[in-house]
Amino acid sequence: MSRNTEDPTGLKTAALDYHEHPRPGKLSVELTKPAENARDLTLAYSPGVASPVLEIAADPENAYRYTNKGNLVAVISNGTAILGLGDRGALASKPVMEGKGVLFRRFAGIDVFDIEVATKDPEEFVKAVSLIAGSFGGINLEDIAAPEAFEIERRLIELCDIPVFHDDQHGTAVIGGAALLNALEIRGKRLEDAKIVTVGAGAAGISVLRHLVDLGAHRRNILLVDSKGVVHSDRVDLNQYKQPFAIETEARTLADALVGADVFIGVSQPGVLTPEMLRSMADGPIVFALANPDPEITPAEAIATRDDVIIATGRSDYPNQVNNVLGFPFIFRGALDVRATEINSEMKVAATHALRDLAKLPVPAEVEAAYGGTHFEFGPDYIIPKPLDPRLLATVATAVAQAAVDTGVARRPLPANYPLTSVDAIWA
Repeated sequence: MSRNTEDPTGLKTAALDYHEHPRPGKLSVELTKPAENARDLTLAYSPGVASPVLEIAADPENAYRYTNKGNLVAVISNGTAILGLGDRGALASKPVMEGKGVLFRRFAGIDVFDIEVATKDPEEFVKAVSLIAGSFGGINLEDIAAPEAFEIERRLIELCDIPVFHDDQHGTAVIGGAALLNALEIRGKRLEDAKIVTVGAGAAGISVLRHLVDLGAHRRNILLVDSKGVVHSDRVDLNQYKQPFAIETEARTLADALVGADVFIGVSQPGVLTPEMLRSMADGPIVFALANPDPEITPAEAIATRDDVIIATGRSDYPNQVNNVLGFPFIFRGALDVRATEINSEMKVAATHALRDLAKLPVPAEVEAAYGGTHFEFGPDYIIPKPLDPRLLATVATAVAQAAVDTGVARRPLPANYPLTSVDAIWA
């Protein structure tokens, strides 16, 4: 049989088949109540539906009692920054938004409507989303290009009384923060002392640095590098999002910045980190090469260059995957269950510490079995939990929900069924 040179691994064909058959797409709507006889239909629609309509009209909070609002998240994009594919348009983002819905449902039992908004105008986007926000318990923004993504999220947080969360920003920050705290601990270093170099000043890069500051990092120890070099105080071309990270330094290039650095965080392009740069870093360097699908440096190349390196990537086929699925389903689960009005910095910090602590606990046999019998133990090759760890639901959701209560953004206390033991326990 001749090999298909356009699809040598067969992955493209398999992916297209997966999305097309046996029915197109990855999500559907299911009934949660019986609809088998005339009485069922009377209760589901007319005239029975009038009763909850009037209750909600009298008190909007009743929407949480009588509709799916409290367990429904809108996953919304305009397709301007799709994965590693760039601006492909709103409709082309739909498979990704459906995929996000699969993860919400699979890991946290959250229902999702994916919504693709066909505009690049931030004002139009904000208006469209704010007008439909009341239908949902939360909004997950996805694949929106920076710097517009920052302003869109900020405006929607102001306009909406439900959580609005841009996962491309905060998901990477929350999970990466947990992994970094553990990597630093393994190397006997402290976040507040670490010299950190980040390459990539888009939504993820800026948000990672903001979150690290919330966790205790000092801005004076952070060097941000964009496409023009080091973000320093003499530059006059910086937007409002880069300016807070402009410091006085003689470093002008990535190579300059990395001399003596403890941490490299890449959310940029493949091959950016060279072996020579890695050799110039401090003892026990920590490298987070998060560009997808190809990292800034491969683990094999990094380990061949420095045997004392701890490396994480965004890929599942390497150890220490910084995977957003460790965060957003459980962050939203906790926020929804206490009807939080927002996802604030304290809730994100709580999620980070929950993930950090979970990685230090013995890994259940069922998790190791799910990964082919691989043994996991806290150390350089295991600094962050695995996505299939069932303890994530209870650990992260509870931490987030409690932080919402503690900071006054929750509209109800922790539910009686907390901590959740499984997705099935949500409705127990």
